[in-house]
Amino acid sequence: MRLIKFLSKANISSRREVEKLISFHHVKVNGRLASSPFQEIDPSRDRIFVRGKQVKMPSSFAYFLVHKPVGYICSNKRMGTQRLAVDLLQGRGRLFTVGRLDKDTSGLILITNDGDFAEAVSHPRNGIHKEYLVKTEEEITADHLKRLTEGTIIDRTLVKPISAKKMRRGTLKIVLGEGKKHEVRELVRHAGLTLTALSRIRIGSLHLGKMPPGDYRPLSIAEREELAPSLADNSEDISL
Repeated sequence: MRLIKFLSKANISSRREVEKLISFHHVKVNGRLASSPFQEIDPSRDRIFVRGKQVKMPSSFAYFLVHKPVGYICSNKRMGTQRLAVDLLQGRGRLFTVGRLDKDTSGLILITNDGDFAEAVSHPRNGIHKEYLVKTEEEITADHLKRLTEGTIIDRTLVKPISAKKMRRGTLKIVLGEGKKHEVRELVRHAGLTLTALSRIRIGSLHLGKMPPGDYRPLSIAEREELAPSLADNSEDISL
């Protein structure tokens, strides 16, 4: 296995960050500085260290679909008494969220301990669409929808939704491709609407459905392979 794949799958960091760690001489293999991200290693025999701490591959991988309630943080670093999304799966081992929803947004998130899977799902190049249910104070008009679809500037880049569809008086669905931080909130604000509630209801082929807030379930092999087909050969059904 290549070193970069091992460190990514062990959730040390993204592949881009792993390359930086190696170039800055923070990674050692059997006591020697790693020579390249593509250095071949044997995880069963070689000892890998990052910043002096040995890295081991998880003994098993886990994949969960979770309904994150409002008030939970998508992070593994707790500040004060913050509630973390991974707290919803206490006792399931060391896990992390795939991508993020902000504290005031509820809905579908994925939680795993497989770094390769997380990168495959979250990387823009794979074009996995995400759908959001938006509720507003105002009745949504044709002009609001026009402004939504025209997009807005975020981080000096014009961003547009793939689609924006009115469902009821003050409710619409927005589908995004490559999502930037607070993109839905910025689009809604730019359209002249006042957002009152925001929930993600779909990631790719996965739908939140009627799952209650705080609940979760494991992903099936078929669901994982549909989201990340490039990893299908590595799939195994893990029950934790």
